[in-house]
Amino acid sequence: MSAPFYPASGFINVNKAEGVSSAREVAVIKRLTGLPCGHMGTLDPMATGVLPVAVGNATRLFDFFLGKRKRYVAEFTFGFETDTLDTTGAVVKDGGTVPTLQQINSALPSLVGEYDQVPPAYSAKSVNGERGYKLARRGEQVTLPSKRVSVGEFCCLGQVSQGIFRFEIECGSGTYIRSLARDLAALVGTYATMNALCRTKSGPFEIEYSVETRQLDRDNIYASLIPADSVLPYPEVKLTAGEEKKYLNGVPVAAELAAGQYRIYRADGTFYGVGESDGLNLKSRLKLC
Repeated sequence: MSAPFYPASGFINVNKAEGVSSAREVAVIKRLTGLPCGHMGTLDPMATGVLPVAVGNATRLFDFFLGKRKRYVAEFTFGFETDTLDTTGAVVKDGGTVPTLQQINSALPSLVGEYDQVPPAYSAKSVNGERGYKLARRGEQVTLPSKRVSVGEFCCLGQVSQGIFRFEIECGSGTYIRSLARDLAALVGTYATMNALCRTKSGPFEIEYSVETRQLDRDNIYASLIPADSVLPYPEVKLTAGEEKKYLNGVPVAAELAAGQYRIYRADGTFYGVGESDGLNLKSRLKLC
């Protein structure tokens, strides 16, 4: 009996556990598949939720997901601020007031849209070639330059308990939710620290369809593997037998297609990779299968 065939490329939509690193979750997938793996957007250890892990050749798609939008549910505790801007850090500002729900809702529109956000000192952002969190851990003063970020939605879901409010946020890549806590608090004249964070959506990956790594083993992991072509937001192009021979040899094929990227399939329907059209010709941009 022949061995079962398993695809060598795709994604595992991991629901990251609290208290573990993103790298640890990737390591579990790598051990179970025996293939190169990498995550598409890290989550801090205290955070939970959607962590897309690319498996095999799908790791080549990192650049195609750089601009993906994300959605979070977060909780902020008002009245104090830590050096990390979350509850894993040491308190550096205390004695702040707790705002009312009305004050919070009045301030939120100021942080919707594009604004210049200062990343937390304890972050992976680099200062003169060294990660900010490494400098901060050594006790060095860290001043990170602001970065333009995009916040599509920032809504308060209500008060959870004394001083703690829950929020839902939709934003672009590079936005720090911890910094949003700090900036919102500043608008209402107080301090705040993020005490919980769950990523519920990252690009096409949603938490409703995610899986915890503790549920996976060598026998069932491929049932959770999402084909790479199913999450690429590009139109489909199926090559004819004649076009395929040229295309696979790196020769552009004539195609009256709008300029842009396409999912390319062989003549037999097998997914091949990503192609790019200039409006006249279609050429291979990335081979995946």
